[in-house]
Amino acid sequence: MPEPSVLASLVSGLRNGSIEVVDLTSPLTPSTPVLQLPPEFGQTAVFALEEISRYDDRGPAWYWNNFRTGEHTGTHFDAPNHWVTGRDLDDVASVPAGRLVAPAAVLDFTAEAAQDPDFLVEVDHVRAWEAKHGPLPDGGWLLLRTGWDTRAHAQEAFLNADENGPHTPGLSAECARWVARESPVIGLGVETVGTDAGAATGFDPAFPCHSYLMGSDKYGLTQLRNLAALPPTGAVVMAGPLPIVTGSGSPARVLALVEHR
Repeated sequence: MPEPSVLASLVSGLRNGSIEVVDLTSPLTPSTPVLQLPPEFGQTAVFALEEISRYDDRGPAWYWNNFRTGEHTGTHFDAPNHWVTGRDLDDVASVPAGRLVAPAAVLDFTAEAAQDPDFLVEVDHVRAWEAKHGPLPDGGWLLLRTGWDTRAHAQEAFLNADENGPHTPGLSAECARWVARESPVIGLGVETVGTDAGAATGFDPAFPCHSYLMGSDKYGLTQLRNLAALPPTGAVVMAGPLPIVTGSGSPARVLALVEHR
């Protein structure tokens, strides 16, 4: 008998449960938290459905809706052209499909973020993780687990803002530069509203994850959940943004494959 193909083995694993599909996506509803910028800037729209018909005289056998939202609402994908540093690089429709399926490294800083919501990951933290688990995956994702997905039920708790601005964990400016320019990963995934820490407006440069990653032709995934279900290494992430021509990003269904031996 011939050896089963890789794809046949994958399908078999999915059927027998040895490969688990973990949904990393937050549901899209009108209460999905959205980024709030200072009032002088343009603001994203919250998610909204407009009913077209629902088995009635507008359409007796079908139900469907129009929807309105921002490209960067809920669990979403940041394309390089989202930031001025990547303005001449790919829009979300031009991102190669092969880069939407990639291995993942999951770095857990839940305890640190619980103690300090402004906790910043430094290059030394990543180096310490690599000493224990091996190098970051070439062409893969760096996923930052902070426990922030437990706050995703409410805008106020999720943004965690006061008179000094939002307080959410993330990467330091130097770590963002290193991830973008020196590490082998294709992007950064986080549980927070955006890839940058809440205090990043005051960093140099401001919003360094966006500035460095987008300018380096890398990507962002935000508002992920269920990262606790992933091992530090070995998971494969599938990110599915809508291919919006000229778009800077898109809400995405993000799944992970986890093998149970």
